Amino acid sequence: MGFSSKCFFVFTLFSLINVSICDPRATEAALICANRTAAQSDRQVYVESFLEAMDSITPLVGREKFGAVINGTGNNTVYAFGECMKDLSQTDCNLCFAQCKTQILRCLPFQRLVTGGRLYYDGCFLRYDYYRFFNESLSSVDRTICGNKSFAGNQSLFSDNVGKLVRDLEFGGLRNDGFLTAVVSSGNLSVYGLAQCWEFVNGSACRRCLSDAVLKIGSCAPKEEGRVLNTGCYVRYSTQRFFNNSATDTPPAGNGGGSNRLAVILATTLGISAFLLFVSAVSFFVRRKILKQKREKQQLGALIRTVNKSKLNISYETLEKAANYFNNSNKLGQGGSGSVYKGILPDGQVVAIKRLFFNTRQWVDHFFNEVNLISGIHHKNLVTLLGCSITGPESLLVYEYVPNHSLADYVFDTKNLQPLTWSQRYKIVLGTAEGLTYLHEESKLRIIHRDIKLSNVLLDEDFTAKIADFGLARLFPEDRSHISTAIAGTLGYMAPEYVVRGILTEKADVYSFGVLVVEVVCGKKNNYVFKNTNSLLQQLWNLYGMGKCNEAVDPLLEGNFNKEEASKLLQVGLVCVQASAELRPSMSSVVKMLSENHEIPQPTQPPFLNSGSSEFSPFNLHGKRFFGQPSSSTQSSGNKLTESWIEPR
Repeated sequence: MGFSSKCFFVFTLFSLINVSICDPRATEAALICANRTAAQSDRQVYVESFLEAMDSITPLVGREKFGAVINGTGNNTVYAFGECMKDLSQTDCNLCFAQCKTQILRCLPFQRLVTGGRLYYDGCFLRYDYYRFFNESLSSVDRTICGNKSFAGNQSLFSDNVGKLVRDLEFGGLRNDGFLTAVVSSGNLSVYGLAQCWEFVNGSACRRCLSDAVLKIGSCAPKEEGRVLNTGCYVRYSTQRFFNNSATDTPPAGNGGGSNRLAVILATTLGISAFLLFVSAVSFFVRRKILKQKREKQQLGALIRTVNKSKLNISYETLEKAANYFNNSNKLGQGGSGSVYKGILPDGQVVAIKRLFFNTRQWVDHFFNEVNLISGIHHKNLVTLLGCSITGPESLLVYEYVPNHSLADYVFDTKNLQPLTWSQRYKIVLGTAEGLTYLHEESKLRIIHRDIKLSNVLLDEDFTAKIADFGLARLFPEDRSHISTAIAGTLGYMAPEYVVRGILTEKADVYSFGVLVVEVVCGKKNNYVFKNTNSLLQQLWNLYGMGKCNEAVDPLLEGNFNKEEASKLLQVGLVCVQASAELRPSMSSVVKMLSENHEIPQPTQPPFLNSGSSEFSPFNLHGKRFFGQPSSSTQSSGNKLTESWIEPR
């Protein structure tokens, strides 16, 4: 048999296998659209963020059967999560999720833009919303759906079997990483069930979700089928086997013996071939999973040794109790890596406890950064790490408690707080600069933060700035001028050479600091640039050229600011956000500019600007998209930037 014939045979074989065993269970269980609607002016932007989120989440589900994505900015941020049932093949998962994506569009009618929706299929789940919901397990819109047909036989026996089945699903699912299929048979009566917690739900949250589902689904008996669709989990029972389907096509009976014999031969041949392919595939994936688990155990072992050596370890039970078992009333906020809760330790010390998202290996990097890099450094403008826990159901980090919220809460008025005075703003900017100077130049380790932004600057009782969240920080070798690394951070604060080429130096933090300075003084966000829309940097650059920088100062100050200091701060901000990394000053030089009347250089034009237009203007450099200073021949394109990254677990 020639190569082409073999290829045709294998192709035909896979086609037949797919036809026979494919069951993506793309049966809709429920579509739940949120009541909250977007403002009319935000409709187009929100829809674009939504569609980009759907595009970004597809390859994640295609690789891991689950994925989480954050896309957009401000009120137009879309949080999305999708997952398939773990018993589905990847092919069936892809089919189910593809249909799920098309049907969730029903939550986006033209007359009324709904900013949240969740679609439950029997084979997959998809949700999008305007807020970060990744830590939720239960909500007010959870549903119990019972079948229409009652069991016709012994209903008492049937109800007993259902009760035993759902108890098995609850306790077995918790022991089996939040997923279990089960069968209960008694008196010639079988009941089949499946329970699954979503990937972002683990530990006690999965337990709560499954316990709630079991209580609800018991009310469906004696109906032949029942489902509980909770925010964090899915539970189903049925009198029909619905998981791991392997339906077999039986050839119809006929009088032609030759046709029957040929059908038997083909069926036998295909069956053997399919079995061999199946065994090979299973062997490959089992081996890959074993190797992956081995690597993860090695990483975990290294982390545990690091924690034990650091003498920072605090028991999970102590921290859980300190945070009132992570009650929502203790929640301080939520970031890209986890949720933060206020806690009181047994000695009375008030602390902030971060629960790390535990849905990918990224939690390992985050935890390692915080413990290994940050625990050994101390500075008045850096949040202090006090302890950690890694041996419980989730990883916890313990920080000093900083009572006055984040800088973003004041500048962007997210919590209706009293606006910062001019002296407070100047003090905060200087403190942030001093904290970065310590990281870059004064500590025993040379550290780049990589995510300097207003929400990562916390304020203590006297409004001293405290840089927080070192999950993306990188240790910088002393003998290197730069390092190349995967891009991570928040667009809008990221330096152009880092966004485009992955080149990381301290000057990436300097750029982020410059954006922060401009936002603090102007009281506005440095929004991504849309066609016919001026960015904050563009507006400031134009005013600087006319000698009218002070017109950009936050109007909430009502003129109560030092004009000389304001002009100085804005010029420092522009110097820090220059397109050329070499022209940006060091952070120690910035501190001198702010505190010692050190001479401030004349800034050059920031990136993302077109000298002849207010539009966003990337241009081509040696065949690559590079966001730098434009030339006169540059054609503006009106492109926009979005933020899209994977949520760890």
